[in-house]
Amino acid sequence: MMEEVSQEDMEEVEVLEAQIKHLQAEVSALKCQQQDNHRDITFHFRGEMQDAMLCMCGQRQGDKKEKEKVLSRLKEEVEEMEADLKLQTEMNGISLNSCTTKTLQSSDRKLVQQLCVSGHCSELVFQVEFQLSEVKEGSGCVRTISGLNVVVDASDLQNFNSFLSGVEESRDLLLLFRTLRTFSNRCDDRCRTFQHFQEKYPSVVSLPGGCSSEVVTLNHPELSGCLLLVRWSVDVSKEGGVSPKIELLAKIPERGGASEAFQSLLRLLGPEAALESVIMAVGLSRDT
Repeated sequence: MMEEVSQEDMEEVEVLEAQIKHLQAEVSALKCQQQDNHRDITFHFRGEMQDAMLCMCGQRQGDKKEKEKVLSRLKEEVEEMEADLKLQTEMNGISLNSCTTKTLQSSDRKLVQQLCVSGHCSELVFQVEFQLSEVKEGSGCVRTISGLNVVVDASDLQNFNSFLSGVEESRDLLLLFRTLRTFSNRCDDRCRTFQHFQEKYPSVVSLPGGCSSEVVTLNHPELSGCLLLVRWSVDVSKEGGVSPKIELLAKIPERGGASEAFQSLLRLLGPEAALESVIMAVGLSRDT
């Protein structure tokens, strides 16, 4: 009986020792994380903000009253940052949904982080991943970007892929977000125009893929063989240039040269007025 009890005690001791080792490993990991947080604070914050963050993280001593004062300053800083972010969103039209950061390397001189930013610009959804390296040089800090990967979710990206490849190669984030906004604005212009004509001429204008698609169909109310297809795509060059490309595909008996005439109208009148002129010219304005 004594041997059985002794065996049970040994097993319990082994379990407790395993738990102790597990807790020791957790403590070690937390200490490393604390050191990383301290380095991050040293890299990213200066002056009062740095002192406040160090105090809240336990890196500097302070009484309860001082910590409350520090917390109040931090809240003010956060509110100012939120107001600035809101203003930037209104100005550039880009809304961020999330931003995650993972520290890959951290020392007193160098910090390497993996960042993932996701958001949307109007109906255009994007996700950007990259590595940000920060190296201290003198009193300043040199930042470099590497491993840029961009994923964009939109309905018509056939002419957008070469631009994305070029941006990933050049790692030009400013060009990326500037072009995303311009591209999104041109797509919004197309959507509003299609929706306007569909509401103005409901028996004539149809949108097979919805107002966000690049094709609108014009059907003659009386002649079934008279059909116009207008394709409005948005091209993006590798350098970030954004331009509309509008084509007229005509299926109208004895109406040769309609496409060429439409391109002349585009050059003279612009997209909206050119579409209106086509509708009126072929007698499709029965809704007015």
